Amino acid sequence: MSKIRVGLMGFGEIGRDVYRLSLNQPEMEVVAISDIGRSDILHYLLKNDGRDPVDAELEGNYLVVGDQKARLIHGVAPKDVPWDAFDVDIVIDSTHKYRTRENMQAHLDSGAKRVILGALPLDDIDRVIVMGVNDETIKASDKLVSAASATTNALALMLDILDKAFGIESAMMTTIHAYTSDQPLRDTAASDFRRSRSAAENIIPNVNISPYWMEQILPRFKGKIEGSALNVPVPMGSLLDLTCVLTKGETTAEEVNDAMRKAAESLAGYIEITEDPIVSSDVIGNAHSLLFDTKGTMKSSIRMVKTLSWYDNSLGQAGRLVDLALAYGKLGVEGGAA
Repeated sequence: MSKIRVGLMGFGEIGRDVYRLSLNQPEMEVVAISDIGRSDILHYLLKNDGRDPVDAELEGNYLVVGDQKARLIHGVAPKDVPWDAFDVDIVIDSTHKYRTRENMQAHLDSGAKRVILGALPLDDIDRVIVMGVNDETIKASDKLVSAASATTNALALMLDILDKAFGIESAMMTTIHAYTSDQPLRDTAASDFRRSRSAAENIIPNVNISPYWMEQILPRFKGKIEGSALNVPVPMGSLLDLTCVLTKGETTAEEVNDAMRKAAESLAGYIEITEDPIVSSDVIGNAHSLLFDTKGTMKSSIRMVKTLSWYDNSLGQAGRLVDLALAYGKLGVEGGAA
């Protein structure tokens, strides 16, 4: 099979992590990168953003690693990028800005054969995929797809595993999430009262749409799941706090941990277990969808269980974007090979 030719829209944290991971995938190659930043600054960030530095050279408008060359393009919106000029099979859009079906269609209109969104969409698209949960549903006819979000990936895996093992009557989630690039570091007027406050100084309650999309990904949870977010003053490393009311009332905390240990064996690429008393910085650099914390499991005297799962909200999501691109690359595109 020829290499999957990937175009990146957005070279922020997730985009750079996708690029790093792609260098270790012989089946794919990033051939074009679109971002509003200057080429020299994008190159600088790739070497100095706190991740493993990439031994990349900047040759004119190309980012070069070994025999791989990726053209850097100044593109503001999806319609600005001539993906057909680079024979791009899949565009991975990690900007978090262009999340509607119309936005994604603009990538196709510019020559891409398929678009994978690095966030949850704002309206209906062909498919939203959580690897390890519903990835068996992908079809060659899918053109506009999403790899969900880092929180949604962790949540869907947890719910699916616990429900199959013990049954879930209802659930409540809170993601304690690292602050994001669209939050201000100092208080400033924004579109939302709480999000106008400094991300570096406050715990900020926020909305989270993962529960809504959970009902689309796992329809059996319709009406059973609610949740919210707390953005906290750490730059990376997030935590999913999930409380479930189980159908099986005699379950112990250790049985829950054992169910997660068993699941981690069959879903080793997506789930890892920690028996250590870790903190948020310890998950940085972990590309799994979740790092399940066995010491965080609590069981009430009735049927309520509380679990903690850590995730690197950039690298974990980048890993699933690469996985999904590879999965679709094997399918090809209906009407022609990817």
